[in-house]
Formats: sequence, C-alpha cells, structure tokens
Amino acid sequence: MGSKLDIGALQALCAIRDNGGVTRAAHRLALSQSAISHKIRRLEEALGCKLLDRRPGHPAFTPEGERLLHYARRMLAIHDEAVASLSTDPLNGLVRLGVTEETTHGALARVLGRFARLQPDVTVLTEVSQSLTIQAQLDRGEIDVGIFQLFPDQRRTDDTLLSESKLAWVKARDLELDWARPLPFLAFDETCFYRRWAMDAAPLPPHGFSTVMRCASLSGILSAVRSGLGISLLNAGHVDADMETITEALAAPPSVATVARLGKSAQSRAVRALIRQIVEEDGYRALGVSQQTVPTRTVDG
Repeated sequence: MGSKLDIGALQALCAIRDNGGVTRAAHRLALSQSAISHKIRRLEEALGCKLLDRRPGHPAFTPEGERLLHYARRMLAIHDEAVASLSTDPLNGLVRLGVTEETTHGALARVLGRFARLQPDVTVLTEVSQSLTIQAQLDRGEIDVGIFQLFPDQRRTDDTLLSESKLAWVKARDLELDWARPLPFLAFDETCFYRRWAMDAAPLPPHGFSTVMRCASLSGILSAVRSGLGISLLNAGHVDADMETITEALAAPPSVATVARLGKSAQSRAVRALIRQIVEEDGYRALGVSQQTVPTRTVDG
C-alpha cells in the first residue's frame, strides 16, 4: 500500500502558506516551530520529495509542495465536512463578520454559503466597512472576525494572510493630464488608508492634487475613473481595458495584504470554524483582488 498522509501534517503545510512562514504557522496552530518542521519532514519522507525550499525568511514551496498544497486544501475541507456532519456537539450561535467592499468582489459569498451548509445553526452577520473602521470595530469588540487590507509591515503575528496585491495609479485611457495644474484626484472617504497614503506620498505631482470626488464606494470610484473624472489609487487587479496606469512622476504605490483577524471577544468555536473555512476553501485567495494583467501603456509626466 502506498504512503499515507497525516491530516495534522497537511494542516501544518497549509498553515505555513496561509501565515507566511513556519514561525507564524506555529503560533497559529499553538505548536512549536520544531513540531511544525518535524511534520513537514515526515510528509517529505512519506512522499519521497522535497516540499519546501528552506531559506532565511519565508520558506518557498517547491513545485511538488505547491501541488500537494492544492490537494491538501481539498482533503482538509472534506475532513472538516465529515467531522461536522457526524458531530454530536454541533456549532451554534452568532458570528459578527466585518469585511471590506474590496473583499465582496471575490469569493466571499461562496465561502459563506459553504459554511452555512456545514453549520446550519450558526448565523453569520456580515457588515461591509472600510479597513480602518473594521480594525477599530475589532479593537472595541463590536465584531468577531475582520477581513480587511493593510500594508504588509502592519500585519500582526496572529493575522491570517489571505492574499497580497499591488496598488496602482490609474486613469481613463482617453484622459489627458495637465501636469502644469493640480491633478484631479478621486478619493475614497477619510477612513480609507489608500487615500491617506496618497496624500502623504512622495514625490507628489508638481502642483499637487485637487480632490474632485470623495466616495466610500469602490464601484463609484471605478465608474468615475472610467468616465475620465480624474486619477485614483486602486488595487491593480481592478485595472481594465478602459484604464491605464501612471508609472512616472508619482510615488510608486506599495503592496497591500488582505488578512483575517480575530477580535478580542472571538473565542467561540463557531468563530474559529469560520476562519478555518475561509483559509481552507479551495480558491480562498480570491477573497483578495487577484492580480490581473495590467495594460502595458503607461503615462509619464
């Protein structure tokens, strides 16, 4: 009979990817780093191949590791579904979930739908807000779980990384910019950290920005960009054929990370089950805007 795969080892493998390394994975699973490493070595011995390219910093997955990761997520999802269906102590209660509008453009509905089928006695109340608002709600104990964006260096050790993506300065393809005047800027509201970064970025355009629109809605900003009302700072995954990026004369935009974070009051089994469902769902990375091919035509000043 062929090699057998241990569920705990597969959980460790997925945790390394989901949390950005062995140290964070150990913290997430409440295990020592040596225990995580031992589980991975046992997997490698069982399969006869190398799964991780161990290097300083974040370990890189080998092609074999990436392939096993795909199967591991499917196996863990089925494992949890089987356990939930046969459990004599089913989950129940209310989970208060805060998400950004950016997140709702991904696979969140599919993930929540699957969770509802697995846990019919758990109610998930979802509220859509800006990232900074969600962080404040978590700190005040108003929500149990938050899925939001931040800059990678702002991640906490207990955050679960869902995706990383790039930001880009964008405008309509037919909008001609007058660099001798303040650039028309399409801004999200005061609680948007994209906007705060843009206002403090260096270098600023020669004559600065002139805010011509404030809108908390992502769809509203996208519509305004396509209409040629001005430029905006957006996730690069939203750049489509009607837009182009501005790569010169403005500060290079940073990357952003989409994370899941538990609130201070989030100790229930239902909350932790929802987090597991999010990170184990095949294709969960669509919770963050996926990287798309950005139009190659660029604008300089």
